[in-house]
Amino acid sequence: MNRFIFLLLMCVLTTTSYSQAIHDQALLKAHAPAAFTASFKTTKGDFIMEITRALSPEGADRLYQLIVSGFYNNNSLFRVQKGYVVQFGIGDIREVNYFWDKKPIYDEPVQTSNLKGTVSYARDGLNSRTSQLFINLKDNYKLDTVNFNGLRGFPPVGKVISGFEVIENLYGGYGFEPANYQDSVMIYGNSYLKKKFPELDYIIEASIAGE
Repeated sequence: MNRFIFLLLMCVLTTTSYSQAIHDQALLKAHAPAAFTASFKTTKGDFIMEITRALSPEGADRLYQLIVSGFYNNNSLFRVQKGYVVQFGIGDIREVNYFWDKKPIYDEPVQTSNLKGTVSYARDGLNSRTSQLFINLKDNYKLDTVNFNGLRGFPPVGKVISGFEVIENLYGGYGFEPANYQDSVMIYGNSYLKKKFPELDYIIEASIAGE
């Protein structure tokens, strides 16, 4: 019995470390394929993104790195504003969050519009894109050109090609409110959100097709 419990514990620890790991620095040099698809399993169902590197090479590479590292596993969909955007990209472990937060990618120009279903990085200043993404729930043309903290527009990196109805069905009763507590989520992870915003949906697992 004790051996069974030990093996079960090791299995849990291995799964947790895999999904929330700080990977070797070599991962930061990984380049995404010219195009790839990523599957996101959520508490409401699955959706699939198609990422096109030519739209945002820096963004595609970083997204590829994040998915390979397991960063988006157990990730909260903390901002769901119906008819506008869904935002996610804060992990459950402080050290992992700050690992990526300290490694932002360079800014890039907007190559295509923020149409319904497209996926872009959130950013709040020069060269500030890290791990947070948003999915457009409608055609948000203003996000192509808006001047925000010295930057012009939000460049899409890909689009949702399947399961958009799942995204539209995510719990949105809190609206923008959970996004006001991002600093606390960075530190305390999902436990903070589950206590304060218990109805939020989560990404269970994200993976790249064929890998």
